[in-house]
Amino acid sequence: MPEIGLPEWLIILVIVLIIFGPGRLAGAGTALGQAVREFSRAVKGGQTEKDAAEHGPDYTE
Repeated sequence: MPEIGLPEWLIILVIVLIIFGPGRLAGAGTALGQAVREFSRAVKGGQTEKDAAEHGPDYTE
């Protein structure tokens, strides 16, 4: 399977910009950033709950 290099990514980016436009693409980037942030918080929250379960309810980091 061929690898995708920088020139191929640039071509894909240009095609996506032509199809969706810069405004809509920026909105998608914002939504993706928020989703990643929420996922990170959920993972961190799960870790905190796991630590509390292992060490007792008074455990703090």
